Amino acid sequence: MEPLPIRSGVVIPPDELRVAFSRGGGPGGQNVNKVESRVELRWNPAASRALDERQRERVLAAWDGKLTDAGDFLIRAGEHREQARNLEAALARLVPQLRAALTIPKQRRATKPTKGSHRRRLGEKKSRGDIKKGRQGEW
Repeated sequence: MEPLPIRSGVVIPPDELRVAFSRGGGPGGQNVNKVESRVELRWNPAASRALDERQRERVLAAWDGKLTDAGDFLIRAGEHREQARNLEAALARLVPQLRAALTIPKQRRATKPTKGSHRRRLGEKKSRGDIKKGRQGEW
C-alpha cells in the first residue's frame, strides 16, 4: 500500500492503516463462501503522525461517537467481489470523511438588515394593519 494523501500537508503513511480481510456477504454466489473479499480498514487518529496537534483535536472532536473503544476509526467494505476493489472503496470512504473532519467551519458574522429592507418590512406591517382595521366595522 502507498501513502494516502488527504489534502495538502496531510498524508497518512501506509504503516498506520491496518487492513483485515474476511468472508463477507454481498455479490459473488458460491465464491462468497470461500474467498475473503470483505475489507476492514482501521486507522487511529490519536496516534497518527500525519496530523499535528490542532488537526488531531479537530478530528477526535468530529469523530467522537464514531471511534471504537481502542480509538480506531473503522470502515468496512464488502460491496464488490474483489478484495482490491473493496480496499479501494474503503480508502475512498476514509478520505472525504477525514477531509470533512479537518475542515475549519467559517465563522458566522452577524449582519444588520439594510435600511431599505427595514422600511419595506414596516411598510408591509402598516398595510396589513390597515387591511385589518378596515374589517372592524363590518360586524
